[in-house]
Amino acid sequence: MTSVAELIRRTAEAEMMSAGRTAPRVPGHRRPIVLQSTGASSCDSKLADDPWAVDRDPGYGPGASAADGVPSSAPRQGPLSERYTGASDEQLDRWILAAKETLGDRVQILGHFYQRDEIVKYADFVGDSFMLAQAAKQHPEAETFVFCGVHFMAETADILSGTEQAVVLPNLAAGCSMADMATIDQVEQCWRELVVAFAVGAEGAGPGSAEGLQPVIPVTYMNSSAAIKAFCGRNGGIVCTSSNARTVLEWAFARGQRVVFFPDQHLGRNTAKEMGISEEQMPLWRPHLPLGGNTIEQLSDARVILWNGFCSVHKRFTVAQIERARAEHPGVRVIVHPECPAAVVEAADGAGSTEYIRQQVEAAEPGQVLAIGTEINLVNRLQQQRPDLTIFCLDPVVCPCSTMYRIHPAYLAWTLESLVAGSVPNRITVDGAVAAESRVALERMLAAKP
Repeated sequence: MTSVAELIRRTAEAEMMSAGRTAPRVPGHRRPIVLQSTGASSCDSKLADDPWAVDRDPGYGPGASAADGVPSSAPRQGPLSERYTGASDEQLDRWILAAKETLGDRVQILGHFYQRDEIVKYADFVGDSFMLAQAAKQHPEAETFVFCGVHFMAETADILSGTEQAVVLPNLAAGCSMADMATIDQVEQCWRELVVAFAVGAEGAGPGSAEGLQPVIPVTYMNSSAAIKAFCGRNGGIVCTSSNARTVLEWAFARGQRVVFFPDQHLGRNTAKEMGISEEQMPLWRPHLPLGGNTIEQLSDARVILWNGFCSVHKRFTVAQIERARAEHPGVRVIVHPECPAAVVEAADGAGSTEYIRQQVEAAEPGQVLAIGTEINLVNRLQQQRPDLTIFCLDPVVCPCSTMYRIHPAYLAWTLESLVAGSVPNRITVDGAVAAESRVALERMLAAKP
């Protein structure tokens, strides 16, 4: 099977040639660690660049998140020394393994499912964001966790790990465009407007007048900042994952007439539709408009108020891609992530979390064909693990999570060697009060078992 790196290199070269440009020569000492595609692509050809070449540029970098704006408060990564940027793959490998050997159990490397293979091979634990945060919580013997993921994940690991344990993000530019689509200032403004709107609505006979239930319960997806998790904790709300979103909504509806769900509108919509809630009862809250662009009547009649956020990777999947997969592979089973648009989820054979997708692949019969709508690194890794299956990504234009992809072996080598030298670089620390309130919402989530 052609590697992710090789296929993306081909795509970048093809795009540059079609634009009348010559592809840059890749230094002979380094295999390009870039992403792949087939056919015409809308992904930026800079995906072929090493991350330190784009880390200080505006935005989230080339690829699927290129059009999303980064908040001015987002952390930025400083320059990486020539020792690491000029090193060969073999040198980086030797340095990483030597540092791991020296550090031993004092340091644990956590690798997200979406990480590149060049990082996952060094991880002590591999999983989704919540699984990795749990791994941090379950290893009190570790002094430091090197979190190979994105910023909100490292924050959650810091919240759940011990106060004396450090959480390090190898590249501070590894953010999350979805998480950044809801800032704490926007959420608090939304809350103030909803409190006023439902105070007005309560005067009538609408849902706001029901006794014994709060007018609205805040629910945030794990893919959000610690500040927003803390907001939910202090306002009677809760955190959810893609695995337990329905259970969490049931928890919220037992306590409130409505839910305001942020930041991913698609996970909220798909979960609510599965529970029988109509589109009309799910108005979209656009944070730059008064009342989110809604009327008081629309909000009063709502069951789930959806924040206007999304995952730049999962938004790319379409019904047309599913139709093409079925036409080209009769009998194919289509499985997608619930961060995909509702029409895609409805057209698929199954939808669920990253762990659900992994379990579906594990349970598949030999010879089966699976088309999967999620991040390409995970899809390719699943194919490697099950060579008796045919597994491919629904999107023929493969764009990765461009921020997740910023974790490069050069950054990992720098991080580990810094730890060996007694320095703790890029430590992610959540304020004590914020962490305490976040923990309330997270503990509610843990108690809401599917």
